[in-house]
Amino acid sequence: MKILFAASEARPFIASGGLGDVAGALPKALCAAGHDCRVILPLYSDIPRRYREQMRFVGSFDVELSWRKQYCGLLSLELDGVTFYFVDNEYYFRRPGIYGSYDDGERFGFFSRAVLECVRRMEGFVPEVIHCNDWQTGPIPVFLRAFYRGDPLYSRIKTVFTIHNIQYQGSFDMFVAGDILGLSEDKRYMVEYDGRCNYMKGGIDQCDVVTTVSPTYANEILDPWYAWGLDRFLRERKYKLTGILNGIDTDSYDPETDPDIPAHYSAGDISGKAADKAALQRELGLWEDKNLMLIGIVSRLVSHKGFDLVEYVGDRIMEMPVQLAVLGQGQQCFEDYFRRLESRYPGRVKVITDFIPPLARRIYAGADVLLMPSKSEPCGLAQMIALRYGTVPIVRETGGLKDSVTDIDYQAGNGFTFYNYNADDMLWAVRRANEHFHEGRWEFLVRHALRHDFGWHHSAAAYAQLYKAISG
Repeated sequence: MKILFAASEARPFIASGGLGDVAGALPKALCAAGHDCRVILPLYSDIPRRYREQMRFVGSFDVELSWRKQYCGLLSLELDGVTFYFVDNEYYFRRPGIYGSYDDGERFGFFSRAVLECVRRMEGFVPEVIHCNDWQTGPIPVFLRAFYRGDPLYSRIKTVFTIHNIQYQGSFDMFVAGDILGLSEDKRYMVEYDGRCNYMKGGIDQCDVVTTVSPTYANEILDPWYAWGLDRFLRERKYKLTGILNGIDTDSYDPETDPDIPAHYSAGDISGKAADKAALQRELGLWEDKNLMLIGIVSRLVSHKGFDLVEYVGDRIMEMPVQLAVLGQGQQCFEDYFRRLESRYPGRVKVITDFIPPLARRIYAGADVLLMPSKSEPCGLAQMIALRYGTVPIVRETGGLKDSVTDIDYQAGNGFTFYNYNADDMLWAVRRANEHFHEGRWEFLVRHALRHDFGWHHSAAAYAQLYKAISG
């Protein structure tokens, strides 16, 4: 099949989170399975020069955005068997960062319209499916329905819209529907929600099928507690909603070959993991003691990641024979809390308020457990990466955490879970992990974790089946 994957970010070019991982990995897995999946994203100024120098100029043209006519350049580059297209407009994209500009509604409205115009210039490639991702590409299905359905080139194109995080919806004043998107009054209902112009609502409403990044999250966003106001709208469209669990790049995250960890290991020989733990303890200035269960946290330090639970029972956790290694940055209150915890427990707690990818890998490899007490987690990748490195996750049963981690009290369990968003329930999960760590069964859990396969080929097969179903 021919699929055009439209996203606001994609690794290795530029990324701020999970969407960038998906846009870099899923198309690669689809191409490996025999499909022609191409990716289109904006040409940001922050994309490294080494990639920009390899790009080929395809063409340039004007894009209409309401009363505007804006320049659009199209460039391409092939990497790892995937063709990537880049939409060039210096007015919109020659600025630092990806998001957070005052005119993001206009910037990504332009990008969405440009994606459809670029289809005319893709040299023999007309997608059967355009796969849109999050609010930044929400206008694509809207534009397709409003402006392109009468054109034979576009008449058979289907659209998939994936919600990576429903909290961020692209909600703007209603004037955006006309002044920027150029929708006539009789078409503005496509994007109107609660008196606002909502890009995500438009994508959900006008696409052929909606997906989320885990089956559990697909159910959760029908609940007001998770849906950030879109629950009633989603319940009306439940018939076209499905969840497909994300994967991870198992070639990159591989404890047998990872160049960022000191010692390599596998399910057949896990001796290197003990060496990685000792090396991590030395690197972070923790006591080098194999009998202390080392708890790792690699995360943004923000409220929906559940760190208010950790703050509530942190001292009670430290009453156990454990150590804590924290890597991440976020809200000042949580950064300050972990620094205070470090000052109270020198040699047992180390906090680095930064994001250092090589150190993150060493924590995944050297920690015994990874703590993820999230209030909400659409998919989560850290728990899958942890299992890939034989590090046992402790998670709350929400979103993709529930779909990828099963409590060890059940058959074939691979971690420790708790259901209620409650600090004492989380503490009990940590206690159970610590008991298992000291009861002689830990080596079995490590080997069991290392045998899990969260590669993208599973997700790619599910998406391919979905594309085929909607394309007829």
